[in-house]
Amino acid sequence: MPVENADKQRTLYLDIDQRRRLIDHAPPDLASFLKALSLLPLRPGNLAKLCVANFSAKLKTISLPVDKGKENRHIQLSKQAFELCREQAKNADQSAPLFRQHSGEAWHKDAWKDRIKVAAANAGLPAETVTYTLRHSTITDLVHQGVDLLTVAQISGTSVKMIEKHYGHLRNEVTSQALEKLSL
Repeated sequence: MPVENADKQRTLYLDIDQRRRLIDHAPPDLASFLKALSLLPLRPGNLAKLCVANFSAKLKTISLPVDKGKENRHIQLSKQAFELCREQAKNADQSAPLFRQHSGEAWHKDAWKDRIKVAAANAGLPAETVTYTLRHSTITDLVHQGVDLLTVAQISGTSVKMIEKHYGHLRNEVTSQALEKLSL
């Protein structure tokens, strides 16, 4: 069943300082989850489904299970994302959630939705801040930094068409900068 309003453009964007404030105002278990969402453009539910076994310290990757009809995919982690995942995996059983609540249980929307609202309020952020805001903000940053849309689509688990539809307008500045380099 399709998610209602999933095809609408997201408008709330948190810059890096705002994301850091959100993380700083969250309890430690939620902070780790929010940090991962700020470093990887994943759907919150997909991040919550990851087990320790999905993390490879040797390859510095995470393997994502099937998501929205897309086949399994592997993401090469940045240094910071790798360190976060390695810390989360330390001393944990392979079947344990990679990012888990203080109780050891996997995250789910009912576990994070009220807690992120409290963290956002304490950080002085808009009341509309939700976990998906971090995915949107991360994708926005990747597109604005000039990462090609195919790469953004692949690592975020969506189509180029959806990235173009929702984030294509951000390419205007990148295009302008590229054209400036052609000046005679």
